[in-house]
Amino acid sequence: MSTARAEIAAEELPVLATRNPLSRSAVLKALWRNKPGMAGVFILVGLVLFCYLGPLVYPTNQTDVDLLNAALAPGEGFPLGTDSNGFDVLGRLMQGGQVSLQIGLLAALFATTLGTIYGAVAGLVGGVVDGIMMRVVDVLLSIPFLFFVLIIAARFTATPLTLSLVIGGFSWLVAARLIRGEVLSLRVREFVSAARLMGASNRRLIFSHLIPNTFGVIIVNLTFQVADSIIVLAALGYLGFGLSYPVTDWGSQFSSGVTFLAADYWWLIYPVGVCIVLTVLALNLLGDALRDAIEHRSL
Repeated sequence: MSTARAEIAAEELPVLATRNPLSRSAVLKALWRNKPGMAGVFILVGLVLFCYLGPLVYPTNQTDVDLLNAALAPGEGFPLGTDSNGFDVLGRLMQGGQVSLQIGLLAALFATTLGTIYGAVAGLVGGVVDGIMMRVVDVLLSIPFLFFVLIIAARFTATPLTLSLVIGGFSWLVAARLIRGEVLSLRVREFVSAARLMGASNRRLIFSHLIPNTFGVIIVNLTFQVADSIIVLAALGYLGFGLSYPVTDWGSQFSSGVTFLAADYWWLIYPVGVCIVLTVLALNLLGDALRDAIEHRSL
């Protein structure tokens, strides 16, 4: 058999050898039967519609400061009042939600991708290389996450892209350990041994055979990573390392609202706090439901 035919055979082998008898619909059915998970889905969909379609229904000016209408209580014309700069709080929530969700998703994608590749390499190669790579992970995990992020965030100008890279760059450690554990169990399977005999390289084993078979773990981890990234972003904004005018996020809004806590400007605190809590809760409920559905599928 030629090298080209061997590579083709190695590519096709895991599809035949590892296909689960339960279809993708089984996962969706298991997810549908999970009431907390579906509640998380509906909450998350509602928040996405609120943030992205809301401005089309309720357009506001989030660029020009209006001090004449600053710090107005909720009432006619301003359903959730205005902040200290005269911005409509309801419109501000929508804009901040867009940025927070985008940063959370981008940071989670970056962290999951980096952690997946790192963990897959460590798990497949094994031996001394695996030991060194995992000790690096252990050392980084021993350093307080928020402390590291604050140092980097203080060094660079806060933009959605830089915050995504900073948060994602320190969030991949858990994903690496999870994927390494999965790869350690997969690398002794028959389809991996057969792929090696067919001439598959380590790179092909990782990207064509091992990572696709850890997809369930990757999706579940990604869901939790988005929630964690939104929490970290909110913490950075609360500590004053968030985005600057005219861009805003929920953490920055919450930080601004807390300064008016003594004045009882509740509309600057509670609405954004509810949005953060609901988003994180929905993502965690969805992540738990996906994990249960995938584990049920793999039985």
